[in-house]
Formats: sequence, C-alpha cells, structure tokens
Amino acid sequence: MTDKMPMIVVVDDSATSISLYQFGVEPLAVDFVGFKSSAEALPYLEENQPDLLFLDIIMPGMDGLSLLKHLRTLTLHKNTPVVMVTSKDYAQDRQVAKQLGALDFLIKPLRLKEIRNIVCKYVEVESKN
Repeated sequence: MTDKMPMIVVVDDSATSISLYQFGVEPLAVDFVGFKSSAEALPYLEENQPDLLFLDIIMPGMDGLSLLKHLRTLTLHKNTPVVMVTSKDYAQDRQVAKQLGALDFLIKPLRLKEIRNIVCKYVEVESKN
C-alpha cells in the first residue's frame, strides 16, 4: 500500500469541462491532470496509469472512443478504469464504450456532485479535510 494519491486524468477538448472536473475533485485527496486532446494525452498515458480516466467522446482529431480503443492495446491500460463522457447520448457509443470496458457513461453537462460521486464510486479516496 502506497501513500500516493489516486490519479484522476481527464481528456476533454473543452477547457470549461476540465475546470469543472478540477472543481469536482477539489475536496478529494487526488492528483488531477487534464488534457485538451487525445494527442496531448497519449504521451502521458503511455507512461502513466491513472486510477480513473474520464474521456470525452466528441473531440477533434482522435475521439474518446478511438483513444480508449488504442489504450486497450497497451499492456498498461488493459484494465484502466475509464468513464466515457459525452454531450450526445448515442446507443452505438454506449455499446462501443461497454465493449471497450468503460465503467460508466456520463452525459454532459456534468455537475460537480456527479463528478465527485463517480470518483468516489470507482476510486478509494479520502476527503482533504
């Protein structure tokens, strides 16, 4: 058992969304990293395994599902806990996300409490206070 804080990573092309996640996890004892594109996140994710990864589906370039598909080919990310997030709820996206082993599927706009609840649901985490 290490004392390192759980790592939460968000990949979302919206800076507003990234800030929302940041506020959402603020009261929790976690490390937070946000990336605005799959391309930006990939080098980091090839070296690091977050305790929970939030992926926006609709992004320019490589979308969240393609990124997840790629990550699942890496030994490091065979079992990384992933939550898919999207503003458009398509059954097909849900199906693909499920096949790729996503734990959850959230619809934007997210609320702070919702973000916190999801993090607490999948990650052993303590409050800062």
